[in-house]
Amino acid sequence: MRDAVVIGAGLAGLAAAIRLARGGARVTLVTKGIGGLQLGQGTIDILGYSGDRRIEHPLDAIGDHVASRPTHPYAHFSPEEIAAAASWIADLLGPDLLVGDPARNVLLPTAVGALRPTAVYQPSMAAGIPAAGRDYAIVGLERLKDFYPALVAENLSMQQGPDAAPIRARALSLDLEIRPGEADTTSTNHARALDDPAQRQRLVDALAPLLRDGEIVGLPGVLGLDDTGAWRDIARRLGHEVFEIPLQPPSIPGMRLNRALTALVKKDCRFILGSAVAGFSSRDGRIVSVDISTAGRTTTIETATVVLAGGGFESGALDMDSHGTVSDTILGLPVLGAQGQLLHGDFWGAEQPLFLAGLAVDRAMRPVDAAGAPVYANVYAAGANLTGSTRWREKSGEGIALASALRAADDILGRIA
Repeated sequence: MRDAVVIGAGLAGLAAAIRLARGGARVTLVTKGIGGLQLGQGTIDILGYSGDRRIEHPLDAIGDHVASRPTHPYAHFSPEEIAAAASWIADLLGPDLLVGDPARNVLLPTAVGALRPTAVYQPSMAAGIPAAGRDYAIVGLERLKDFYPALVAENLSMQQGPDAAPIRARALSLDLEIRPGEADTTSTNHARALDDPAQRQRLVDALAPLLRDGEIVGLPGVLGLDDTGAWRDIARRLGHEVFEIPLQPPSIPGMRLNRALTALVKKDCRFILGSAVAGFSSRDGRIVSVDISTAGRTTTIETATVVLAGGGFESGALDMDSHGTVSDTILGLPVLGAQGQLLHGDFWGAEQPLFLAGLAVDRAMRPVDAAGAPVYANVYAAGANLTGSTRWREKSGEGIALASALRAADDILGRIA
């Protein structure tokens, strides 16, 4: 008998499992895959945009943002609670992995040279925050085909720094052989290679003669996978400030967070990977066991509570059929906000109603029906399955995941104490 079964291994699931286990609960985390952290930027976004307005102080903006979207997940939280959730993960992983201030967004370059707001980020990205009067060298690795330094430098140069002057950036390119005879090497192979100090020295030796005095060096986000200090060692050897720019998936900074959090879960919980939920049993308004598919058979896990953190449409936890019916594919919970016209043709305009669909919850994060009553007294939801937000558009996904996961975990701990 477990105190909690957590379904899903994204940020919400991992955070809920860690919070529960550290509070003394017996936890099993089950997941069909490795979660979505490696698809992200490796940062903790709280609120980057409200409508078309870029947000500088996310905590101050949450009240107005929620007022315009009353079903938003943040409606259940105060700004202080959201800040505490972001600070919790930063303290958990430490300053080698996460730094920043939940109350203030910074702007970080993307792989196309845009500037993206975020609040908590990896220290390897910090030197990329635009600074007045500084010069930037954006360096590409010719055998890494997913990063185009000229594109990044040109787009950065069309934007303003904090002094309202254009950002000064130029492009450089290096032919750094990572694996013998391989002309097209993945970002993961680059990152693993740069865990090795000898490989880092090869990079420095090739790059140093091309740099100008005082330039800040931007490199693709492959500066070590297991060695979180690899970027710092490169900067020391190079004698220049260095930052990395996250790439499209798989994101090495996202993989770092995933590996660190997964290791903490495995230390204190049962972690079952590659097992989809196949069914469940309920009694007296509660789920009493969860069935999972393992090694060609069904395994039943008896549990006191369930935290559903399986993700949204991107993971298949939410789905829409050919008749326009949206469903929760894991526990069959009612999906709200999914009536009427769910898609429109202005894909660069207003939010798509479909992506606002999800699970409505009470203050404890228990999914509720259309009348506002909990569907099951002991089932909680967290993260991307919640109704009311377009997370990638407003840059709020990690904040929602953490705040909801910790609220659910804390309510469970209070009930089993």
